[in-house]
Amino acid sequence: MPESVDTLRSFGPLGNGDGFAVPDTPCLLLDRARLGANARRFLDIANRHGVTLRPHLKTCKSVDVARVLTGGRDDAPVTVSTLAEAEYFAAAGFTDILYAVGMAPGKFERVARLTKDTGARVTLLTDNLVVADAARHFAARLGVAFEFLVEVDCGDGRGGVMPDSELLVQVARRLHEGDGTAVRGVMTHAGQSYDTNDPVTVARIADRERDAAVGAANRLREAGFDVDVVSVGSTPTVAFAESLAGVTEARCGVHAFFDLDQFGRGVCRWDDLALSVLATVIGHNRASGIVLVDAGGLALSKDTSARHFLPDAGYGYVCHAETMQRVGPLSVTAVNQEHGKIAVDDACRYDEMPVGSQVRIVPNHACFTAAAYPGYHVIDNGAPCAYWSRHNGW
Repeated sequence: MPESVDTLRSFGPLGNGDGFAVPDTPCLLLDRARLGANARRFLDIANRHGVTLRPHLKTCKSVDVARVLTGGRDDAPVTVSTLAEAEYFAAAGFTDILYAVGMAPGKFERVARLTKDTGARVTLLTDNLVVADAARHFAARLGVAFEFLVEVDCGDGRGGVMPDSELLVQVARRLHEGDGTAVRGVMTHAGQSYDTNDPVTVARIADRERDAAVGAANRLREAGFDVDVVSVGSTPTVAFAESLAGVTEARCGVHAFFDLDQFGRGVCRWDDLALSVLATVIGHNRASGIVLVDAGGLALSKDTSARHFLPDAGYGYVCHAETMQRVGPLSVTAVNQEHGKIAVDDACRYDEMPVGSQVRIVPNHACFTAAAYPGYHVIDNGAPCAYWSRHNGW
């Protein structure tokens, strides 16, 4: 937990106002109102399509944030990307967990312990016969049941079988024939939706994502399998999908916070950006034309994905600490491990950002930036109101 407000150091942001009462910078600020609005937007989208929202918690890795994303329900279905996340959320009472990364044989004993200790239903993912055979072996040896979705490739080219391939049915059959293994359905992810900033194109990708998943599910049904789960999702395709007919659930994660990557693609507005890094100005190098802050590559990440559609994104937009409005055209233009360099456009910026003042930096990719921190300093109407911890690691 953070120090009490009385003991916190406060600097005037950009030389004005009272500043934030927070521990040492850099630290993560999370706007509670914006988080809540983002959560409601995507819960409403799912309701409108008649599907279940299964939020992906790999971005937030926080029980407190998860409860906002699920509308306050601990029993809501969720998605994770690590077994550490699965253990953390199961211990907090979440009972329906999809581990949405291809399963590895060496992890079955850990999953077995998790399900025995917590009673959570953990659904696993695979696209190959090696894992299906390993699941059957470990289920018999450990006396537990493992449930799977078969991963389908809808065009992302990462993991998954093609929806019309024989391997789809073979993997399902191998799992179905095991004494302690079962196939629940299919899952796909349209990662290629990040290649465009055109909503019409994203909507077409969402159609292909849906068609791949629904088509694969129908092939399994025709082969005699019961299919309960048809799972699709990426934040852009959930945002712009025109129809999710035949789908049972949608997944998205970065919608909790959003970031410059999503902003540049038109998936969110500026006022939806809920996450920022609070940094302190630590120096002026007038000879080099830069302002130095104490948030470098570790605090911001070196992900520069937003540059594709926001060429000036740098390592994050520089904003006023209290208002989160951008300071002119300024970005963090270069980073070392603990230094962020802000190339200034005018000498007046040195007076605007005196040494000891604070700025907020909107990151390129919220998932990567948040991973460096143990938790969030939550703000409400611009004032710190809570501290929410994260659970990092694997």
